[in-house]
Amino acid sequence: MNVVRNVITKRELIEASDELVKETFWQDVFKSLIKDRMAIAGGIVILLFILVSIFAPLITPHDPYEVNLDQQFLKPSGEHWLGTDMFGRDVLSRIIYGSRISLLIGIIPSLITMTIGIVLGIVAGYFGKKTDFTIMTISDMVLSFPSLLLAMVVMYTLGASLLNIFIALSIVGWAGTARVVRSQTLSLKNKEFVESAKAIGVKPYIIMIRHILPNCIPQLLVLFTLEIPGAILSEASLSFLGVGAQPPASSWGLMVSNGKEFLFNAPWVAISPGIAILIVVLAFNFLGDGLRDALDPYLKS
Repeated sequence: MNVVRNVITKRELIEASDELVKETFWQDVFKSLIKDRMAIAGGIVILLFILVSIFAPLITPHDPYEVNLDQQFLKPSGEHWLGTDMFGRDVLSRIIYGSRISLLIGIIPSLITMTIGIVLGIVAGYFGKKTDFTIMTISDMVLSFPSLLLAMVVMYTLGASLLNIFIALSIVGWAGTARVVRSQTLSLKNKEFVESAKAIGVKPYIIMIRHILPNCIPQLLVLFTLEIPGAILSEASLSFLGVGAQPPASSWGLMVSNGKEFLFNAPWVAISPGIAILIVVLAFNFLGDGLRDALDPYLKS
């Protein structure tokens, strides 16, 4: 009986020690991150765009879909801060509503690709052999195609819609994440804590979820923050080529595409949403770089 109590006590001490190590780890990461001014600036910009997209109906000065042909190509002024487009619609209002589509397309496909990549990467790395060979062969096939070209093929096959953009970007983006997670799993599955879990009969899926996945989180956080701007740029490219968001949606890429014909007569129609894309992409890249630098000692270890 005393032996059992001692074992339980030791186990509780080990778990408490692990929790303390994790808490200290994230505290160190946070302290390193807040020292990076560019990362903090990027995070503030991202937060502002998220708030703008959430409260878009309350802050838009005009109806983004209202057509007024009497106000075509009005220059930026006090009434229309960023001017109007070819249909007399307020460009600023359309950019504000466009943030909803662009952020949605940046975040949701990134979450889907990360989920697919994590599952396939852990399975390939843990089980190895034929499972690893099959998954990595498919991954190599996906990576061998230019991502934008592959996304265009999917969009032409399925048709242009918001749901199909999610599907196309998810199909394109999972392979890179799977390779990163697989390499991390290969380095972890022979560690002492994993071998100990195997020895006492812990099931493989529990080992993958409770012991391997948490140790991949630092890399996945960096990947996620860098995956989102890639998805936003891909959506903008697809919309620019005519196979992304469709009118009357106010996607930033679609706005750039529609405004390119009037670049010399009314440059604000195309340049304004282009600047919005630039700012958001830079903000996510700054935050991702800051996370990578903050996590760098732990990623190396």
